[in-house]
Amino acid sequence: MKLARTIVKLRIPILLIALVLMVPSVFGYLKTRVNYDMLTYLPEDMDTVVGQDELMKEFGKGAFSFIVVEDMPEKDVAKLKEKIQNVDHVESVVWYDSLADLSIPMELLPEKLYKTFNSDNATMMAVFFDTSTSSDITMDAIREVRKVAGEQCYVSGMSALVTDLKDLCEREEPIYVGIAVLLALVAMLLFLDNYLVAFVFLLSIAMMIILNLGSNYFFGEISYITKALSAVLQLAVTMDYSIFLWHSYNEQLSQYEDKKEAMSVAVHNTFTSVLGSSITTVAGFIALCFMSFSMGRDLGIVMAKGVILGVIGCVTVLPSLILIFDKPLKKASHKPLIPDMEHFSELVLKVFPIFLIIFAIIITPSYYGYNKTSNEVYYDLDKSLPQDMAFAIANSKLQENFDVASTHMLLVNSSVPAANVRKMTKEMEEVTGVKFVIGLDSLIGSSVPEEIVPESITKLLKSDKWQLLLINSEYKVASDEVNEQVDELNEILKKYDKNGMLIGEAPCMKDMIQTTDHDFKVVNLISVLVIFIIIALVEKSLSLPFILISVIEVAIFINLGLPHYLGQSLPFIAPICISTIQLGATVDYAILMTTRYKIERIGGKNKKNAIHTALYTSIPSIIVSGMGLFAATFGVAIYSDIDMVSSLCMLLSRGAIISMILVIFILPALLMLCDSLICKTTFGMKNVSIEQ
Repeated sequence: MKLARTIVKLRIPILLIALVLMVPSVFGYLKTRVNYDMLTYLPEDMDTVVGQDELMKEFGKGAFSFIVVEDMPEKDVAKLKEKIQNVDHVESVVWYDSLADLSIPMELLPEKLYKTFNSDNATMMAVFFDTSTSSDITMDAIREVRKVAGEQCYVSGMSALVTDLKDLCEREEPIYVGIAVLLALVAMLLFLDNYLVAFVFLLSIAMMIILNLGSNYFFGEISYITKALSAVLQLAVTMDYSIFLWHSYNEQLSQYEDKKEAMSVAVHNTFTSVLGSSITTVAGFIALCFMSFSMGRDLGIVMAKGVILGVIGCVTVLPSLILIFDKPLKKASHKPLIPDMEHFSELVLKVFPIFLIIFAIIITPSYYGYNKTSNEVYYDLDKSLPQDMAFAIANSKLQENFDVASTHMLLVNSSVPAANVRKMTKEMEEVTGVKFVIGLDSLIGSSVPEEIVPESITKLLKSDKWQLLLINSEYKVASDEVNEQVDELNEILKKYDKNGMLIGEAPCMKDMIQTTDHDFKVVNLISVLVIFIIIALVEKSLSLPFILISVIEVAIFINLGLPHYLGQSLPFIAPICISTIQLGATVDYAILMTTRYKIERIGGKNKKNAIHTALYTSIPSIIVSGMGLFAATFGVAIYSDIDMVSSLCMLLSRGAIISMILVIFILPALLMLCDSLICKTTFGMKNVSIEQ
């Protein structure tokens, strides 16, 4: 209470400090780099990641792209190649004239080599950059290459995808936040008992969001998923804390004449109550940090920080704002839209056996769908973006004209004899789906001694340590076919060079599939265990954690099972994130009701009356909380063209509603069924009369 009184007393300085902190926070937000490349979150010790570093170190090559040029005379293509070569950070451009003079007709090339670079009306050049795939410099270079190339040219590859993704995110993100704020405001205006307080809530929450986003500067960078979702999620999750303070303050006003004293008690009560519920939410986000695919850590830390800041803002900044706007707030009061739920609660308890039967029936199909959805996710990042974007059109042109859907790169030790490299190349070209393997030998021919080849050609594909080969595949990235192909190619590679490395988007994506599949199991287990322990400590019970988590887990099974039955495929990150976020964010609904049930039961009420009171007093808070999370995320889900963002928001919005429904209808039925067990296994309830 002493701390609460101090907060109320220092409300003006607290508000001034918060406002001053907004200035560095805005600068921090603007200066925080955003990473748009999911592959950079793979564990650093993987061959695909090590190989990418070696490529940069030994060849000065990082990003790589094919450019398809349609209906352009050879001489103009040669001029275009020179222009592209002069773009900052383009390390090299490989085309026909890199190997032979244009005076020699292309048709005189060996057929295999001719088809490598040409189709009926198109030619292809390979462009290497001296910067990494997703660096800001590379993205600038991609934009400049497109500008130089013009409309007849199509720039494909991961760097082109990342560039288009960044441009789309920067257009969409301000609209995400606007939609989330607008719909959350509508929800609060509808369900709260005051027209003005919703704006006060938003002001307080906005300050904490800006502080959270600004403090990300100290991490160096955050992922685009984190940037897109953090503001929306923080708004949705921490809105509850503001509502709790407001209700507590109004309750205390009826007992204290002095509004400052009433607020002091409200702050104290809010901190005590919100601390328990916020810990489960933080635990859900912290569980993401145990992913070896480190994007989970990126999102988990930022969101956990956001929840903690939300709690701090709720007991410092918000009380200050409410006291400052006290007079206009009093004038803006109105009757709440949610009716008294006492009669509704009686009806729910009257037919509780029906809800137990429904619960038992839905477990099996929801769990079946949940398992199926987890196995039906997609990993192809192209699929998460609109197919009319520049990179997608370029990839289609590459596949159309050259039957190339993905490109792998091979690093083989320079000491491996040329004869062995030729044998290896021949074996690899016989692997199903491999279009061709391009190396130094295939470009200059086996009959030409390497010693007489110009250095300008050899340095493209050979260093003191490694020789580089390109493998073009007709299989799409992240497909089962390309993953099998990668396995076969690796098997052949290791026969000739046990330290050789197969790198590129497809091998990286294969590693990501294996990594995230493992992560899904680990994160689920950790989140359930941690939240189980927290509930056990908060409720001082061995049985209640099982009951509460079972209700929310079935809500998660339903939420993630629906895509299977609806024939939808989710991006791979969605099930991992949603299973932990939904558990952490919505188990609070169950804790709220259960805590009130315990109080009533210990106070002497029989089980039916205790559960009835807990249900009707909790329903308004659960509805406001669930609808707040729904409102903040549903609009973004509908609007966004980025499926990674859209799917996560749709699952969050739907998960909030499903959890809300199950807590209102199923949890009371389980409390009725398990009352005797709960009393025997909960501290402080052993003396409660079970016969009551």
